Amino acid sequence: MRPSGRNLSEMRPVSIETGFTKHAEGSCLIRIGDTHVLCTATIEDRVPPFIKGSGLGWVTAEYGMLPRATNTRMRREAASGKQGGRTVEIQRLIGRALRAGVDRVALGERQITVDCDVLQADGGTRCASITGGWVALRLAVNRLMKTGDVITDPLVDPVAAVSCGIYAGQPVLDLDYPEDSEAGVDGNFIMTGSGKLIEVQMSAEGSVFSRDQMNSLMDLAQKGVSELVAAQKAAA
Repeated sequence: MRPSGRNLSEMRPVSIETGFTKHAEGSCLIRIGDTHVLCTATIEDRVPPFIKGSGLGWVTAEYGMLPRATNTRMRREAASGKQGGRTVEIQRLIGRALRAGVDRVALGERQITVDCDVLQADGGTRCASITGGWVALRLAVNRLMKTGDVITDPLVDPVAAVSCGIYAGQPVLDLDYPEDSEAGVDGNFIMTGSGKLIEVQMSAEGSVFSRDQMNSLMDLAQKGVSELVAAQKAAA
């Protein structure tokens, strides 16, 4: 029995509220169970120096957690003058994931920055950030297309992510914090709406896993991502 009482292949409740902030070109608040992330997308008519003049667009991301997103207060990273290694790793992951679904030629020489701010954490914050980040990106691109700045839709395939793991010896979908903290194996699966893999992060923590177990987790991830993509499409 899972701590939440969910079935092994059951996602937490998912909701995506779009237009959550007034000023961003695209924004949403994504809730996956008790994990809540605010995602905003900002369009800028510039690109990083390494692709300037190439005609290619760029999508990047930043990630952060509010001090009381967790059960104890975390010090703001700005107070220490630098980002932690976890933060840097996650925001690079989000950027890589989102770019995998973008035709950067069609986007044109502009940058879209997706900011993911965790308001409340209960496991799976990077996956929620990727899933909600895509919705914010979709809304920002819709604005570019409405104004005629972009003619061909540069978003070629939705991108979403979900966590899976081995908890109490069983493969389970969408780990919350009590499961994530006790799981012998956990992984993050980033996929496109068409079922293609973008990135898989798998690790054993105090246990090992078989090829058959990994295949079971892959099947669960595909089910979860398909449900998340349906929620993305319904929202934007």
